[in-house]
Amino acid sequence: MRVVIVGAGVGGLALARGLFDQGHEVQVHERGTGPRTGGAGLGLYANGVAALAALGVDVSGIGRRLDGLENRDPSGRVRYTLDVDAARERYGFEARTVPRRDLLALLAADLPEGTIRYGRICTRVRVNPDGSVSALFGDGTDATGDVVVGADGVRSAARRDLWDGDPARPTGWASWQALTEVPVEAAAGTVAAVVQGRQGMCGIMPAGDGLVQWWFDVRWRSDIPSPESPTSVLRKLFGEWKDPWVRAVLDHAADDAPELFEHVRHRVPKVWGEGGATLLGDAAHTFPPSTAQGANQALEDAWALTRVLGEEGAERDPAQALRRYERVRRGPVSLASLASGAEAVMRFSPPRFLGRERLGAMATRQFIAYLGGVSNVLTDRTP
Repeated sequence: MRVVIVGAGVGGLALARGLFDQGHEVQVHERGTGPRTGGAGLGLYANGVAALAALGVDVSGIGRRLDGLENRDPSGRVRYTLDVDAARERYGFEARTVPRRDLLALLAADLPEGTIRYGRICTRVRVNPDGSVSALFGDGTDATGDVVVGADGVRSAARRDLWDGDPARPTGWASWQALTEVPVEAAAGTVAAVVQGRQGMCGIMPAGDGLVQWWFDVRWRSDIPSPESPTSVLRKLFGEWKDPWVRAVLDHAADDAPELFEHVRHRVPKVWGEGGATLLGDAAHTFPPSTAQGANQALEDAWALTRVLGEEGAERDPAQALRRYERVRRGPVSLASLASGAEAVMRFSPPRFLGRERLGAMATRQFIAYLGGVSNVLTDRTP
């Protein structure tokens, strides 16, 4: 089967790996002019690692294992600790924090030369009268296949065309995030921290090689101009916080290091595509990053779509296979979307009378149940 993938992000490249290994003819068209070498890190939880393993990708050699997640107040006091490693015991896959660039390089490593084509800006997706599907590009060229998958991110051109517009709307929050070398315990350990206060939230996760993935979630409006020095603004907003890891990040972050990601969300529809066209990852289900499921859900999509396109009969009727993929993924993705968002996390106030140990046990149980609810690959809910 000929498959055209628009977007060489985590989901698009994972899908390309899975389909290539099944013998499909795959092209990946990326708007960037070369491989993505910048950006921050991302958290891979048990479901994302499981999806990668099912696609033949071993991530144990990149990033750093994540065993626990401390919830702290701005003074640095630990409210409770979520036992992330308990999910490994339940599902058989560990969690890791990895630099995005390292994961992209790993996914692209075994693809044949020429599979990824750069400088290709998709403007439209067209279902042709003969049943084939074409991705149209800004330079006037196109790529035609039996299937076209829009994996082109939050502001997806494929989604705008297939859905007749962009439904994503701002939530009133945004994240400043970066990957920074920080001489602090966080960089050398296997425990992350999320610090919550009235100004917003800060997350700090070990990412290997002395790096930490960090972010600050702040209230935001789309009409606010981006500051020349984001780190200076963060120092003013969070300068009174005494948590030692937050202090270390603010002290060592370069002024131009953080990237801004505005939080947006939309309702996940029942049908994501038309004919032999569908969507994957943020293009299909944009939601805030507060529960770190964005990349994990894209990997789940790649796993599920690889499964349906590898089944007998998919080549004769790719549209039917794609609709099955969309149906089986909608429920888990909708739950992930509902649970995400800084506004929801900030509203949650754990009952202090339970004590640190019982709060940790409760949070761990909820986390394990949540992973099962948002995952097809961990629960074997196959298309």
